[in-house]
Amino acid sequence: MFSRAAIASTILIAQPALANDTVAELGTGGLILSRSDVIAMQSEDLFISVDEITVDYVFRNRSDGDVKTIVAFPMPDIEANPYGMTAIPDMASDNFLGFELSIDGKPVQTQLEQKAYAVGIDITEELKARDVPIFPFGEAAAKALAALPETVAEEWRDRGILTVDEYDDGSGMKRVRAPLWQLKSTYWWEAIFPAGREVRVGHRYRPSVGGTSSVSFMQDGKLQGEAYSEYKSRYCMDEGFERAVLKAAKANPDGYPQFGETRLSYILKTGGNWALGTIGKFKLTIDKGSPHNIVSFCGEGVEKTGPTTFQMTADDYYPNRNIEILILQPYNAGGG
Repeated sequence: MFSRAAIASTILIAQPALANDTVAELGTGGLILSRSDVIAMQSEDLFISVDEITVDYVFRNRSDGDVKTIVAFPMPDIEANPYGMTAIPDMASDNFLGFELSIDGKPVQTQLEQKAYAVGIDITEELKARDVPIFPFGEAAAKALAALPETVAEEWRDRGILTVDEYDDGSGMKRVRAPLWQLKSTYWWEAIFPAGREVRVGHRYRPSVGGTSSVSFMQDGKLQGEAYSEYKSRYCMDEGFERAVLKAAKANPDGYPQFGETRLSYILKTGGNWALGTIGKFKLTIDKGSPHNIVSFCGEGVEKTGPTTFQMTADDYYPNRNIEILILQPYNAGGG
């Protein structure tokens, strides 16, 4: 199965600086078909970097008749929480990943369905009735919550719809209403798969990139602890990767490597939901962003194909685990 970690030397990806606390990444993935018994995924060409994810599929209708069905791209669920940071590429947009779709090379307009939930209850219409945007981030939601009558705000606080964030910004204590609901978003469209024909579908978007400003899987200058065990399993860190981290730690006076972490997550398991249950030809390309970065992820037969790229290919591929990528970037890098 998955075993090999892809490695290289050591320097920086060009990206926004990370805060001291952990920034959580959102898992993104591919397409889901409402009817999959006759539509086979002949191939999937997946490219992942910190700046962009692109996926190009070839589907084939294996039946004798045309199939008209709904195809969906579920966006990752967003949990609004003022006490935690989640990496969202575009805070001001409903299309917060910048999702774009094409079929046979032509752009396709999609429908967007969004719903808000608090403690498992659909509160979408309740938010709309109070002119509160269901997208929980950005200035519009903050202003709408601030304008709520106190009685409504207290009720919503009791029901887990909002919370009151208290902090001192240097000019005294502030009490600010903040959203607590969960946003579920799905892009969908009607697609026709002609009998016996191939249909090429492509989509691209910006990934949610999580990270920390230091290495999470070290304690007392050593690779150990609960986080290390988790990372070892999640990212398939091998001996070469670990040697590079320890070498960087040894070169630093305090015994810790001068790295920041970047994490990406891609939900691949849905690729097994189509007819035949496998991806006919699968190609994965991962770009670590700079020749000097260190990257680790799980995969079989991974080959280095360029200064920053690694590639894995497989036939009749069954995706039994998702793709988790860890990139380490040194602080003293001169750029990508």
